[in-house]
Amino acid sequence: MHLHIGTDHAGFELKNRLVASLRAKGHEVTDHGALEYDEVDDYPGFCIAVGEGVVADPGSLGIVIGGSGNGEQIAANKVRGVRAALVWNEDTAALARQHNDANVISVGARQHSEDELEALIDLFIATDFSGDERHVRRIGQIARYEETGEYSTGA
Repeated sequence: MHLHIGTDHAGFELKNRLVASLRAKGHEVTDHGALEYDEVDDYPGFCIAVGEGVVADPGSLGIVIGGSGNGEQIAANKVRGVRAALVWNEDTAALARQHNDANVISVGARQHSEDELEALIDLFIATDFSGDERHVRRIGQIARYEETGEYSTGA
């Protein structure tokens, strides 16, 4: 699997260890930064770069890391075609993929142990989209809004 990953200072050291671990598991990893520790850097650019990488690389997935994961999810979701999910437990990791076909996982480095985060990321990567008609329809509604600004509230 090709993975795109990015973080600011809050997840810098974690990201570097994850890159090594993910590569050891056979994944191709593109590191969108931060490439140097800077305690006052800002997350939006790193997360947007991950989102752009995922959209330009069909079939890939993205990982954005922050202190909480909240802002990182918001930033990644500004990229048209990204469906970033804030994940905090096994259920949210699996459902993000199964029901929402999320292509970016957002996690909080200050919210979990490193082992917990690695397990959540592994589960996210290993889980497939269900393809159920209702989920396909809902994802289509979101994509249509991104493209046209038009939305609906039902089938």
